Amino acid sequence: MKGILYLEDGSMYIGKGFGSIGTNVGELVFNTSMTGYQEIMTDPSYAGQVVTMTYPLIGNYGVNPEANEATSIFAKGVVVKNISQNPSNYKSMGTLDEMLKTKGVVGVHDVDTRSITKRIRKHGAIKCLITNEDLTKKQMQNLINNTNIKEDWMKVVTTNEITNIKGTGPKVAVIDFGIKKNIIRILKKYGCDITIFPCDSNIEQIQKTNPDGVFLSNGPGNPKEAKAGITLIKKLINMYPIFGICMGHQVLALATGGDTYKMKYGHRGGNHGVYDIENDKVYITSQNHGYAVVKESLQESDMKITHININDKTVEGIKHKKLPVFSVQFHPEGAPGPNDSEYLFEQFINLISEEK
Repeated sequence: MKGILYLEDGSMYIGKGFGSIGTNVGELVFNTSMTGYQEIMTDPSYAGQVVTMTYPLIGNYGVNPEANEATSIFAKGVVVKNISQNPSNYKSMGTLDEMLKTKGVVGVHDVDTRSITKRIRKHGAIKCLITNEDLTKKQMQNLINNTNIKEDWMKVVTTNEITNIKGTGPKVAVIDFGIKKNIIRILKKYGCDITIFPCDSNIEQIQKTNPDGVFLSNGPGNPKEAKAGITLIKKLINMYPIFGICMGHQVLALATGGDTYKMKYGHRGGNHGVYDIENDKVYITSQNHGYAVVKESLQESDMKITHININDKTVEGIKHKKLPVFSVQFHPEGAPGPNDSEYLFEQFINLISEEK
């Protein structure tokens, strides 16, 4: 069947369809990872987006439920050069095509993903329509024009109820803006007793569980739309050790007087170099974000910069000048990507021990 990627500026890429039959409108972005397509598709941080994979062969090692970062897929679609229908891997339990059909996600392949990526880099992230249905150009343009891109996706992907995962170690309250399963796995590895809260939880709900520390998760959308989270963190910051990742990093910056902005096309991939200023080391990191912290906005705040991106010098890490509070823009838990910076979880656990 035919697959079409139609951009807001009227340009169109015609290929072949796969996955679920349907039509969606979302923000077109690209990811440079060579592996980890399943983790990328199931990452809640891609909610509302159509993901173009720059690596030309996708699906070649199949899919396995163990690799899912969430139970649902919140991305609007996926665009690839070549899709493999004959995966080869001893853990494979099916094809990516079958998985997308089950999850209701539209796919397009056999298009020039290099051209698409270059267009995004030149013009920035752009609204697009992805379809494998028979639509006219006028119908596609009308659908794009009449669809607004949501900015508060964290309210959609967050948990609906407070959930506890028992552990024998420190009690950690997790504010869920769209958390990945691998973050939970790592906290469990350190023995944490984890309580996961919706992103609009209040201070009384957090205090009721008597946590030793607070973790702010990753998530999709504009961090300024996480108004309840920002208000909550302002109250928590003087009470508990805090560690934030990605959206959690941005929301923490906003709660402490900083500002954020939308990047031209963001950072999405598994090979982004980050300089750790305090340890004088460079780490290769996994990243997925379209917003960043305004460097100059931190000058009058209580936060200082600890990490910077070696390519564009954007803020990749901050910490409080006096309190046991810190965050990073990248993903130390990987999935997909390197785990060079997983030490940050241990740093968080040590901060909790010191405070206790």
